[in-house]
Parts: sequence; C-alpha cells; structure tokens
Amino acid sequence: MSTLLSSLSVQQLRKAVTLKEKIQSLEKELGRLLGSPTTPAAQAAPRKKFKMSKAARARISAGAKARWAKLKGSKSSAKPARKARGKMSAAAKAKLSAKMKMIWARRKAKKSK
Repeated sequence: MSTLLSSLSVQQLRKAVTLKEKIQSLEKELGRLLGSPTTPAAQAAPRKKFKMSKAARARISAGAKARWAKLKGSKSSAKPARKARGKMSAAAKAKLSAKMKMIWARRKAKKSK
C-alpha cells in the first residue's frame, strides 16, 4: 500500500481523504437512522485465529491412529495363506507316472507317423 500512496499526487491524496470522510459521515448517519452504531468493515477488528492446544491435537491424532489400526487390523491380507497340500502316496505316484508315460508315448507315436 505504501508504494500505491507514494505514486499518488498531492491532489489525489486530498481527494481520497475527503471521500473517506464523506463515507465515515454517511456511515454515522446510517447508524443514527437504524438506531445502532455501525462500524465500518475496514475498521472492524480482525477475527482471532483459533489455536488448538497440544493436548487436543494429541487426542485427535491418537483417535485417527486408532481408527486406522482398527481398519487395517480387520482386513484380511491381500493374498490368503495357501492350504497345505496333502502328500501323494507312493502308489498314487506310480499310477500317475505310468499314465503320463502312456500319454507321452502316444504323442511320440503320432509325431513319428
């Protein structure tokens, strides 16, 4: 704002002051008509910024962490654990081996024809 004021001429500054005085007088008159004093918006006190205490921030943080832990704990993992396979008996292994040998023999016979 100081650069703005320094670039204005004396005549412009005087005009700005008279306009400001007119605005203030009109606001006073309006206040008298309405029966309540009006304060100009420019002169209104700035609202005080709310500052949260450290204890309140700690409580909020603890609550948020507890909610996340609850969510993460209730979900099952992305990949469920594999069920342990039953071991194949020697007889089943022999049967499967014989069957596969027969299949491979057929394929070999087809290819050679």
